[in-house]
Amino acid sequence: MLFVYILVAILGLIAILHVTAKKQYVVKRDINIQKPADKIFEYLKYLKNQDQWSPWNRKDPDMNKSYEGVDGTVGFISKWDGNKEVGSGEQEITGIIPGKRIESQLRFIKPMKSTSDAWLAVSTPNPGITNVAWGFSGKYNFPFTIVSHFMSMDKMVGKDFEAGLKNLKEILEDS
Repeated sequence: MLFVYILVAILGLIAILHVTAKKQYVVKRDINIQKPADKIFEYLKYLKNQDQWSPWNRKDPDMNKSYEGVDGTVGFISKWDGNKEVGSGEQEITGIIPGKRIESQLRFIKPMKSTSDAWLAVSTPNPGITNVAWGFSGKYNFPFTIVSHFMSMDKMVGKDFEAGLKNLKEILEDS
């Protein structure tokens, strides 16, 4: 009988953790770059350019990559298969607001299947300065809803976003 009480208590705890957990995550970082917004946007809309500044490309420069479609247009897909740090998946451009925003969907396969929406957006807070915002969002599914009580997607990948934006700034300001 004690076993039944323990099992019910564990299942109850799991249910409470699931119900009270965050259901969505958002990770966003931004940086100011001294370059005109139109030039930055033109560079950003090509997914292949991410190979130059992506923190994950630097974690596995030997990852296998393939592409489908015309880069810089809606429907273009970049696929990757890398080491344990970068996993495997694909990114598809799902929307472009000319001069302002590039939207994409990230479909991770390894280390775990998940889907997130990603974006890169440019704005001009001051003449000669372009703000680049990079982010992604998604939903936690069970059992990750429970894990979200103990981990933060922002803490897990936020520093990678910061490193990527720093790389981007160096590349664009030096060109």
